[in-house]
Amino acid sequence: MYRRIAISLLASVALAAIIRPAPAAAVDKIWVGYVVHVSANNIKVINTEGTQTLSFLILPKFKNVFSADGKTTYQMAQIRRNMLVKVYYDQNLLGQRHADKVYVLSGIGEVQHSG
Repeated sequence: MYRRIAISLLASVALAAIIRPAPAAAVDKIWVGYVVHVSANNIKVINTEGTQTLSFLILPKFKNVFSADGKTTYQMAQIRRNMLVKVYYDQNLLGQRHADKVYVLSGIGEVQHSG
């Protein structure tokens, strides 16, 4: 009887070591900086301190470009080099950083209106 319990316990421990719980859902990450490069499928942003540049994939038909208050929308074609932006991104798609939302800020972090 004790042998069955020991085998059963050993099997449970081995199974627990093999099967790991799924990681918690990823939370959006935020990157604020100036646009270095923008194309149809990529945006590259250097942080405000000028020390690190990150590149983000832009999925086809990406339409999540807003002013800082979220009231004004932009086309990706309106995004230019040296614009101050806040990028919400994650890395769930094949491990690559991709932009979920892009907010356009003024030079001092205020709302930038299109027009």
